[in-house]
Amino acid sequence: MKAVVLEKHGDIGSLRVVERPIPKPGPNEVLVRVTASPINPSDLAFLEGRYGFNKPAPVVPGIEGSGTVVAAGSGLMGRYLLGKRVACVSSANGDGLWAEYLLTTASSAYPLDDAVELEQGAMSLANPLSALAFMEIARQDGHKTIVNTAAASALGQMLERLAQSEGILVINVVRRPEQAELLKQLGAQVVLDSSNTDFDAQLKEACHRHQARLAFDAVAGKMTLQLLESLPRNSKVTVYGGLSMQPSEVWASQFIFEGKSVDGFWLTTWIPKKNFLQSLLFWQKAQKLMNSSLKTHIRARYPLQEAQKAVMNYQQQMTGGKVLLTTGE
Repeated sequence: MKAVVLEKHGDIGSLRVVERPIPKPGPNEVLVRVTASPINPSDLAFLEGRYGFNKPAPVVPGIEGSGTVVAAGSGLMGRYLLGKRVACVSSANGDGLWAEYLLTTASSAYPLDDAVELEQGAMSLANPLSALAFMEIARQDGHKTIVNTAAASALGQMLERLAQSEGILVINVVRRPEQAELLKQLGAQVVLDSSNTDFDAQLKEACHRHQARLAFDAVAGKMTLQLLESLPRNSKVTVYGGLSMQPSEVWASQFIFEGKSVDGFWLTTWIPKKNFLQSLLFWQKAQKLMNSSLKTHIRARYPLQEAQKAVMNYQQQMTGGKVLLTTGE
């Protein structure tokens, strides 16, 4: 099989296509004939060696994708999945999806509804499930307004659409005027551009006027501090990304005197907190919305042989649609 291999973390130029033997599934494993895999911010973090699990190079990247289960090892789940179209994630210790075949655990493959095409299925885990998780977190704590940074991203657009359907207001934070316009076209009521000179004042005014006490932060760095300074007392910032590639900034006084807090969100550790029935219902809900609120626009497709070019394309423009690596299946 053909596979994209990263020879050295932090060096995109070390990506190359090699021929490898097709792996064989062991107990509770499945072999997926890969159709497509998107490039996400988490993939960029993995390439840099900054993700939640750091697999030693050389390694095949690609955290999520889709395909068809063509072989299964022993175990009921694997046999159930055999022949099914699935969305899947790479295992913590194995190679990723930027290859013609993926070997992963049966529990890391999720059957797709017939109405969901494989390309959409390739993008049905990281962003859609995170957006649904944010809405669930907001509802559980009774929030009527939330703040979200990097709001023009695929995840941010999903969150805005979900929030509109559930009567929750999103204070969307973007970096450029064209991103603000994109969200306004989706019907977003509050969009703030962090490049404006009076952004801090605008953010604080919006947070207090709408009583926002929960913010989801994909940027980190100075943005975390700006959010904490703008939110009312007894508020929380949940950091789910590090696009700034800088440590989150905070003041101790915000914790001590204002009752504010910062925590983190990682879908990989959030999902397992659900029991089997809750996880099943959560996935079914995502599938029903995959062609509407959770649909992702695709702006470019590249074959595996052009993985390096695809990554550079995505780095240069991370909004406006996803970049997919495809195998031709």
